[in-house]
Amino acid sequence: MSAATSLAPLLERFFTDRLMRQRQASRHTISSYRDSFRLFLTFAHQRLQTPPSRLAFETIDAPLVVAFLDHLEKQRHVSVRSRNLRLTAIHSFFRYAAFELPSHAAQIQRVLAIPSKRFTRTLVHFLTRAEVDALLAAPDQGTWFGRRDHAFLLVAVQTGLRLSEMTSLTRADVTLDTGAHLHVIGKGRKERCTPLAKPTAAVLKAWLREPPRGDGRVLFPNARGTRLSPDAVAYLMATHVKAAAVACPSLKDKRVTAHVLRHTTALDLLQAGVDRSVIALWLGHESIETTQIYLEANLAMKEEALARAAPLNGRPSRYRPSDELLGFLNGL
Repeated sequence: MSAATSLAPLLERFFTDRLMRQRQASRHTISSYRDSFRLFLTFAHQRLQTPPSRLAFETIDAPLVVAFLDHLEKQRHVSVRSRNLRLTAIHSFFRYAAFELPSHAAQIQRVLAIPSKRFTRTLVHFLTRAEVDALLAAPDQGTWFGRRDHAFLLVAVQTGLRLSEMTSLTRADVTLDTGAHLHVIGKGRKERCTPLAKPTAAVLKAWLREPPRGDGRVLFPNARGTRLSPDAVAYLMATHVKAAAVACPSLKDKRVTAHVLRHTTALDLLQAGVDRSVIALWLGHESIETTQIYLEANLAMKEEALARAAPLNGRPSRYRPSDELLGFLNGL
């Protein structure tokens, strides 16, 4: 009987060798996978009564993974999308294990066979032009924080950058000469350049004249000069949305996040007649099919407008063929 295989060194190599060295995964991907395994190992500890550092790979089987996914949905009340995200991390680890431990192929294949759940995709949320204007006017530009937040919100809604891309921007990523743009490293470490409109470039030029904080690298730093955390961004968004709702009451009923600003950018581009392939390149989508959600949202907007419009005064009538042969065919 062969000795049990320790899980800890295999999982450590998965992060350091596979994700960081071979795939050069983004910080966002590594953080997401790390959080997934934190949750999973905590669950396994409680279920198996074994500390994570002493778990054997053989104990991480398909029934345990399925129980973990059920726990996420029923006990932690996560969405199906989040449940699938955790499963993606586990699948990635087991695909790596397939090369490292070919003798455990049967166990690995059973875990890889666990399917993602289907879910109903809701229409994307976005802001109207009046709501965007109210949000941009909310920060108090008489303070350093207000000027930072105004610049942050303007760049986010004009460029459509992801939250992780926004908080990762450095001063060196900004080009304000001819062809003003931001240099962005997005998902999968894919580089792209996102153009800046003249008003956005003007605001950034003024912001770059502010005395830098910390080491002066981060474009939108916190008070200590380091990167804004997701919680800090959520706080500043909530603060300014609350203030903007006084002038624009429709914001009271909306949950506004950095991703909602990204959706708003995409809808603006689509309504301006920009081709779907260009929008996909602009947003850094892996596939042009991802941009389909904005076409669906745009159609929903048009249908809503049609429902509000006065109906045409049409009169229903029964079609009568003008030819006997056509009448015969219609009767078949």
